[in-house]
Amino acid sequence: MSSAPSNVRVRFAPSPTGYLHVGGARSALFNYLFAKKYKGKFILRIEDTDQARSTGESLQTMIQDLKWLGLNWDEGPSPETFKDMGPYAPYKQSERQDIYQQRALELLQAGKAYYCFMTDEEIEIQREKLKAAGAQTHVESPYENLTLSEAKQRLQKGDKAVVRFKTRHLKKDYILNDLIRGEVKFPSDMVGDFVLLRSDGMPVYNFCCVVDDYMMKISHVLRAEEHLPNTLRQLMIYEGLGWAVPQFGHISLVLDDDRQKLSKRKGAVACDQFKTDGYLPEALINYLALLGWTHPEQKEILTLDEMCASFSLDRVHPSGAIFDRVKLKWLNAQHLRALPNAEIYKKIQPFLNNAGLKLPDDSNWQMQSVELFKPYMEILSDAVNLYSPLDDNKYEIAAESDEVLKQDFTKTVLTVWKEAVSAHPKESFSEAEFLAIQDEVKNKSGQKGKNLFFPIRIALIGKPHGAELKILVPLMNKNSILKRASIALAKC
Repeated sequence: MSSAPSNVRVRFAPSPTGYLHVGGARSALFNYLFAKKYKGKFILRIEDTDQARSTGESLQTMIQDLKWLGLNWDEGPSPETFKDMGPYAPYKQSERQDIYQQRALELLQAGKAYYCFMTDEEIEIQREKLKAAGAQTHVESPYENLTLSEAKQRLQKGDKAVVRFKTRHLKKDYILNDLIRGEVKFPSDMVGDFVLLRSDGMPVYNFCCVVDDYMMKISHVLRAEEHLPNTLRQLMIYEGLGWAVPQFGHISLVLDDDRQKLSKRKGAVACDQFKTDGYLPEALINYLALLGWTHPEQKEILTLDEMCASFSLDRVHPSGAIFDRVKLKWLNAQHLRALPNAEIYKKIQPFLNNAGLKLPDDSNWQMQSVELFKPYMEILSDAVNLYSPLDDNKYEIAAESDEVLKQDFTKTVLTVWKEAVSAHPKESFSEAEFLAIQDEVKNKSGQKGKNLFFPIRIALIGKPHGAELKILVPLMNKNSILKRASIALAKC
């Protein structure tokens, strides 16, 4: 953009018919960053005219996810009470019906829209005829020039009608100077007379969008490229109502590694699922920002404040962005490991509790455990597998250990090892002390390699493969280790 825009007002307008998809979260993020960069306002508007599919539960989840991501809005439903906050309320489309009716009436009175009484059957018959003739299948309504008073008489008799916007007289191209894609040309004959209000009075998406964006003084509409086809109808409505058009920018789609639109079949796509899996919100928004945008200095690990300061639309790419789950996990690991140990333990504790793990309450032990484990953690839920071997209540000898336990050398190794552990003068072991005991067992038992390591590993974690013992043993006490050694010996 050539100069910094002023009076920036942008919006994120989800439909509460499901979860917050990461693609939607990225649209929200780009709007948020743009608003903060130019000291503008970020508005949350709820597009819930589809009452059959919209749910309060979905709305609540979306609001919680946006809060979790740190994308706090200036106007819209309060994240605590859900009551409207801001000068252009209501912010739920379901509560703005009178506004849409009034604006539709203005178009009807100006002769730019009309009541159409065609039935679905009549429309289908007409379309089949046009298709057979090789013509465009736009609706050609016989009611286009019906006067408003004539239409109202029919409505009073109980006839049903939609309100259509007139397009056949608009013989021109509409030019959109897209902030991301450059010039986009829309010939007016791409659409026929389209619906503004359904026969039950409910407004359609394109009409609501224009009315709301204008009345909420939206300056820039930044949205996914899948909305690009809607733009022609919206430009026509702006023109019909004599309103100034906001600036548009259409963001590329988020794609899977097969370059198809991101879908659940490849893994999590809902923000709520990433939260459940143990991703950090700061890592997720960091990654989403890099899907289609690059930092001026090519930085990859960024805070939200750094993104706000450096964001600009001229660094947003029009091509599709590949969602790389491996890269996301790597980025999450960088954010996770940069946290203080106390903060990490606070964040992993709910995952440990949900797994039913009984672990020491001692803060020194907790800090030591984080210091040892964090190089092995990429997401918070990784902590469960790392900490599980430390809970005596979870200790059991897996069936995969049976073959090793049957070997003659196993009992010899475990007997010598238990004696060495018993002789240890302290209640805990350092990594060096553990390795020294292992060497002692090697010399006394005459075993080495797998014959040495597998029995000890089975005694400590119940299976011959798993976590590195040298990081586990310093977190275990002598009494626990001896109990486990006895259990393993009993199975020899």
